Amino acid sequence: MKALAINGSPNKEGNTYHAIKIVAAELEREGIKTEIIHVGKKNIRGCIACYECIKNKNEQCVLPGDEVNEWIREMKQADGIILGSPVHYAAMGGTMKSFLDRAFFVTSINNGMLRHKVGASVVAVRRSGGLPAFDQLNNYLCYSEMLIPTSNYWNVIHGLMPGEAVKDEEGVQIMRVLGKNMAWLMKLVENGKSKITPPEKEEKRFTNFIR
Repeated sequence: MKALAINGSPNKEGNTYHAIKIVAAELEREGIKTEIIHVGKKNIRGCIACYECIKNKNEQCVLPGDEVNEWIREMKQADGIILGSPVHYAAMGGTMKSFLDRAFFVTSINNGMLRHKVGASVVAVRRSGGLPAFDQLNNYLCYSEMLIPTSNYWNVIHGLMPGEAVKDEEGVQIMRVLGKNMAWLMKLVENGKSKITPPEKEEKRFTNFIR
């Protein structure tokens, strides 16, 4: 099994990275290979609502010049996905949002490519705003019908300078417990595939409130 971690911080080895590494260490301990891709410092434009991905349904975004489609392919191949972001103005980083908007839209309209994969969110913050950012990340997982492991508190770790987060004892424990629970859930899913029939995917229905 394989997990893919997406580092949405501009700092390649900042506190978001350290949070991801704590989770990943538990996955690796259970034999789950984990790869980290660094999205946060790339030049990624946001979704332009052209809807060409709906028209084409080829598992790709039509916007050129970046690595979004490559990362979508890696997400498809992974059994588990970790979304990690710093906190900017009580929200996730802007580049991370641009990536997630495009990637999750493409995966959702292509037969729910991430459906029933295991997905977790982690957030690194100096002081406040961690929970709103954590909620934002979870929105993508929920919309995609992913399976979300939990920890013993919200998945937020604190620190200012790169590496300070590892001094947050409670935050470190949160990430460690999350990694253990994520590995367990991934194994449950993998071992249950041949024994339990998953629920049939329903066609998405849209209701507009203005008629």
